[in-house]
Amino acid sequence: MRVCRCGPGGMVRAPVPPLLLLLLLPGLVARCRAEVAPPSLNISLDEAPEERWLPLTRVFDVDFLRRAAAQVIDTTVPKWVHQAVTPIVMALEKYVPQPYAGEIRGMASYFGGSLSDIIILNFAYEISAFCTSIIAQDKNGHVYHGRNLDYPHPVLRNLTVNVVFLKNGEVAYRGTSFAGYVGLWTGQSPNKFTVSGDQRGSEHWWNWWKNLISAFLFRRSPVSWLVRETLEEAENFQDAVMRLSKIPIITGVYYIVGGVRAGEGAVITRDRAGPADIWPLDPVNGGWYRVETNFDHWLPPPARDHRREAANKALNATGQDHINMETLYQVLSLYPVCNGITVYTTTMSAAGPEKYNTLVRPQGCQPN
Repeated sequence: MRVCRCGPGGMVRAPVPPLLLLLLLPGLVARCRAEVAPPSLNISLDEAPEERWLPLTRVFDVDFLRRAAAQVIDTTVPKWVHQAVTPIVMALEKYVPQPYAGEIRGMASYFGGSLSDIIILNFAYEISAFCTSIIAQDKNGHVYHGRNLDYPHPVLRNLTVNVVFLKNGEVAYRGTSFAGYVGLWTGQSPNKFTVSGDQRGSEHWWNWWKNLISAFLFRRSPVSWLVRETLEEAENFQDAVMRLSKIPIITGVYYIVGGVRAGEGAVITRDRAGPADIWPLDPVNGGWYRVETNFDHWLPPPARDHRREAANKALNATGQDHINMETLYQVLSLYPVCNGITVYTTTMSAAGPEKYNTLVRPQGCQPN
């Protein structure tokens, strides 16, 4: 028996484990939508920070980027807050560390916008990432990592981009991001590890300025900047887990990390100063997968949020014998794991870096 899924080339047929079919009932199956691959661009880390994001202007219309950035800011930061914090942002600009300071200045020059608005845009992305991340290990010890990234900004579907970061002409790491954003919530260091970030709890707009000041004055990293730095600098899975656990950040987050060897997978629950919990894969004792949404795994999610429950049921129905990149994608396509504000889905495996794949969901997912 087979189930349809939509992909870049339209509807295809993919085998589904028999038990997973038990879940494919009205109300649980997402409507089959045509997904599209986002554009890709190469960013050379050997270029000056002010110049390295220039390829964006060859992929996106600059006027569209300017309008889209204004829309994200206006729907995230109330206008009076925007006006009130602009002088604070400009006063703190000198504290932005490199290479991000240079990259943000470069983007401001490409977009023809204000430096303060590009900084505000980057922090607007830091406070509204509602996501589902899954790491899973098959019977042969292969580790797979998938994530849905949910944002309440439909325009982001047209800003999604795959970015390949090059150093000395070689791929240093890659990730999926949004045009105008220097951070990463999703990424892969080839043959080392994969990482995704999920917002922890409900960050509120009135904490936005506190996070900004914490980032610059107290030298705490925005959560997505730490992802990018870890992808660039960590030597292996263990090093990545250590960095993502201990380096101070501006707000709580979940970091989900997958490695290249059996057992290399963990969900890191972060406070600002350090780890609140590290939840590793434990396949010997039946813990062959971990599901993280936006709530501590040891506590029940809110009654209105059924993403964790649906993902757990689908993974159990799939079984460790049948987990792979395709079946993981199918799990991430079930409603409400995939939902109305899902922007994109990424599947990846550090041991097979060429399989990194992101698909944008132009209309999200809705129940039948």
